Amino acid sequence: MGEIVAALGLEQPSVSKHLRVLRDVGLVRMRCQGRQKLYRTNAAAIRPLHEWAATFERYWQHQLYRVKELAEATVRQDSPSLNSNSKSKEKL
Repeated sequence: MGEIVAALGLEQPSVSKHLRVLRDVGLVRMRCQGRQKLYRTNAAAIRPLHEWAATFERYWQHQLYRVKELAEATVRQDSPSLNSNSKSKEKL
């Protein structure tokens, strides 16, 4: 679990609670090896969740694309130097 704590940058008790919930609902499996607790994802249990979430992917992608466009437009408006650089590149 130490590797998970380090990778997530969370406190160990928080990670333990999350892993316990994931284990209780069958999304991860745990086995003990000496004093270590080793966790493994349960792909068969995760698959239905992945398939359900995939039904929303088209909507999410569309929304993310709109957020990206808005952010890029805002940067162009707020950065005259970017505008002048892109104009000079267009002339080339």
